[in-house]
Amino acid sequence: MSVRELVVLGTASQVPTRHRNHNGYLLRWDGEGLLFDPGEGTQRQMVRAGVAAHDLNRICVTHFHGDHCLGLAGVIQRINLDQVPHEVTAHYPRSGQHFFERLRYATAYRETVGVTEAPVAADAVLAVTPSYTLQARRLSHPVESYGYRLIEPDGRRMLPDRLAAHGISGPDVGRLQRAGRLGDVTLEDVSEVRRGQRFAFVMDTRLCDGVHALAEGCDLLVIESTFLDEDVELAVEHGHLTAGQAAAVARDAGVRHLVLTHFSQRYAEPEEFERQARAAGFEGELTVARDLLRVPVPKRR
Repeated sequence: MSVRELVVLGTASQVPTRHRNHNGYLLRWDGEGLLFDPGEGTQRQMVRAGVAAHDLNRICVTHFHGDHCLGLAGVIQRINLDQVPHEVTAHYPRSGQHFFERLRYATAYRETVGVTEAPVAADAVLAVTPSYTLQARRLSHPVESYGYRLIEPDGRRMLPDRLAAHGISGPDVGRLQRAGRLGDVTLEDVSEVRRGQRFAFVMDTRLCDGVHALAEGCDLLVIESTFLDEDVELAVEHGHLTAGQAAAVARDAGVRHLVLTHFSQRYAEPEEFERQARAAGFEGELTVARDLLRVPVPKRR
């Protein structure tokens, strides 16, 4: 049975706290695992969450500030130590190539796995697989930063009443699905489009076109809300979002489940992030992330 869920490994911004590790997020998507922004301590958080190096197929880094990438060294070395047998691909801003190389080879270790480097230099489609298309969009931060968007291909949902009306049942249903036609009956006659699911990961950024493009129509949106609304000037100055801004983006984009994360250490009460997000008019499912939380991708409507 396929699993689609977000495993939250860390939720702190620049400074970790007693209860929040630096960033780290694993998206389980069917048989693959995409690790986003492995901050310091991610390898230990993976152990606590029951995530193995063998679960990783892609590593996606938004930018090269330490709270989003310092865990790369440990994660890559663990991939080698465990001799992960499949390809692991790393996406990150091309302008930070020297940072990636420093982290990849930060210490001496036996390199047994060739991590594939696939840097990002512009808005682009990064990968197309049978299960998803992975895209990147530029964000607005003091250093080059990209958000990531995963889109499942649209499928088709068979309609039992129409199948019955055409006298199609049993093995003939499969034949029709494979061939697209059975006699005079086409697949379109007895089915409807089943919209593919969408996921987006938006970290350190001001409001910009990229934020809205990434969030559009998402079933699950993971987005930074470093500051509360009363500190919006600090957010703009340092290239971040507030809880209200993040929620307004999700509201306008038709997001089904919003996950707020990347909290500044200045705030002790996470409930205020939820209150301000609701005050911004977001009415969908809302999660204020905490370390080691698991968030399922919403079921299709």
